[in-house]
Amino acid sequence: MQEIDVAVIGAGHAGCEASLASARLGKKTIMFTMSFESIAMMPCNPNIGGTSKGHLVKEIDALGGEMGKNIDKSYIQSKMLNTAKGPAVHSLRAQADKAKYMAEMKKVLENTDNLLIKQQEIVKIILEDDKVVGILTNTGTYYKCKAVILASGTYIQSRCLTGENIEQTGPNGLKTAKKISESLKEIGIELRRFKTGTPARVDGRTVDVTKMEPQYGDLNVIHFSFDTDKSQTNLNQVACYLTYTNEQTHKIIRDNLSRSPLYSGVIEGTGPRYCPSIEDKVVRFNDKERHQVFLEPEGYNTNEMYVQGMSSSLPEDVQIQMLRSIKGLENVEVTRIGYAIEYDCINPLQLKHTLEFKHIDGLFSAGQMNGSSGYEEAGAQGLVAGINAVLKIDNRPPFTIDRSEGYIGVLIDDLVTKGTNEPYRMLTSRAEYRLLLRQDNADLRLTEKGYDLGLISEERFEKFKIKRQQIDEEINRLKKVFVGNSENIQAIITGKGSNPLKSGIALSELLKRKELEYHDFDKIDITRPKLSDDIIEQVITELKYEGYISRQQKQVEQFKKLEKKIIPENIDYNKVHSLRIEAAQKLTQIKPVSIGQASRISGVSPADISVLLVYLEQLRGRQC
Repeated sequence: MQEIDVAVIGAGHAGCEASLASARLGKKTIMFTMSFESIAMMPCNPNIGGTSKGHLVKEIDALGGEMGKNIDKSYIQSKMLNTAKGPAVHSLRAQADKAKYMAEMKKVLENTDNLLIKQQEIVKIILEDDKVVGILTNTGTYYKCKAVILASGTYIQSRCLTGENIEQTGPNGLKTAKKISESLKEIGIELRRFKTGTPARVDGRTVDVTKMEPQYGDLNVIHFSFDTDKSQTNLNQVACYLTYTNEQTHKIIRDNLSRSPLYSGVIEGTGPRYCPSIEDKVVRFNDKERHQVFLEPEGYNTNEMYVQGMSSSLPEDVQIQMLRSIKGLENVEVTRIGYAIEYDCINPLQLKHTLEFKHIDGLFSAGQMNGSSGYEEAGAQGLVAGINAVLKIDNRPPFTIDRSEGYIGVLIDDLVTKGTNEPYRMLTSRAEYRLLLRQDNADLRLTEKGYDLGLISEERFEKFKIKRQQIDEEINRLKKVFVGNSENIQAIITGKGSNPLKSGIALSELLKRKELEYHDFDKIDITRPKLSDDIIEQVITELKYEGYISRQQKQVEQFKKLEKKIIPENIDYNKVHSLRIEAAQKLTQIKPVSIGQASRISGVSPADISVLLVYLEQLRGRQC
């Protein structure tokens, strides 16, 4: 028998963040993996970030996680998405060198104090009085531990499907975990079956990129991590390429739908709505003449390219045929065929906001195990689970982020309050306060929390405080700088297509005009300090969107009031008169901690909330 503090089951993006958080906070931690080759593996798309996902990575970094630092060390192309839209939806996306991403993360893990990595399969979780006390490996080794974090990704009872070929295997042909499902069921955990998929990889030498539209990265690279030095910017970025499916491609797919396990009834799991297979796209959007296909290099030292947009479980011969029908891929050679993967995961309604199971003390779950999809969603959950495992052991108050504080809060609240009937993907539309939760201010929102937890260094925190002070000082300065309607000022304003001034105005008010920018006034604003681009961006965003931001802050105040109305743990909803049966059942199942959470449960109406509020007031009156 060996004694440890925290056992992390799984070494994907959730497992890596959970293990690092636990070890960095001083706990003796072991991360168990089915294979060292699966550590921080990217079995699907070779990128980090993207729409809404970039927000998650920035937040992980602000709390002291590793994902942002790691992609900054291993990207081969970086691009800010949605720049034609408002700042709330700007999202950073970086193409990764897959091999380097894994190698860099593995290096960090192997050199972190208090952390050990073991290649062993966990087959049983041991409880005493509904509390975790240990785990058992397939070799019979028992580890006594104080907390366990399930971060098994898509490996539990997984099987990969390509046409009629079905293999009991995990992603990329790695070993599947066959035994832990029974252990989870034995301790009362509800499992479900989900599905995801991945496209083929092709030999880049057989791709004719001259027939495709090149997609280049940004010249002015923005990094994910606050700690990344600008001097580390990768100037040797690669291009990606855009092409399209066509009617011939769609005909090949339609003619072979009967051979797709997705449509023949072989696949039992529920797939992701927002990342459908190419078969799904052709069937569901049959009015579309074409679909986008991106060819993305998988690294500097490989010829493999990822065919983004062509996820499929069709037989190999059909996949090759449909790929070769696409412009630029007429002579393509496939190196790895696409497949669908089915796996066991949990119903996340069983979890608290800390990601601890409601009915099992010390057992946490994170990542795709919770029914989510994506590296970034997994990393965010892993970090939160790792932090809370440590706080649980130390008998300290739990750590949570609410919906008004971060995308991480939206992600976790959606999972544990609303649940999910399909692999959950983060979307900007899910965040009701997204103008406040921009990716560019993630450090301003969350760094102090990371510092208080002990995951942000003193040096970084001092740099952060200077940045915050400079932003505040510049906003206040601009409110005090007044400009008149001189010829110079009028020339600047009208030259940018803005209405001329009739009288003097504060520069802060002038900069609220959409067409005017900070640097337009460099020559006349003589008291202007020298500031970095990221500070200027914050200043301008705060000024231009001041009215909208103020409105959302008032909405957050109302949200916070409902979140502070705590519901007693022992409440019997069947005794709440006038509460509908469906609402009572949902409230009993989910056990919301506040009126705010209760109001977000599917099946609980505003009328039910009113009834509940009245009941709680009466309950408090009787207690007084």
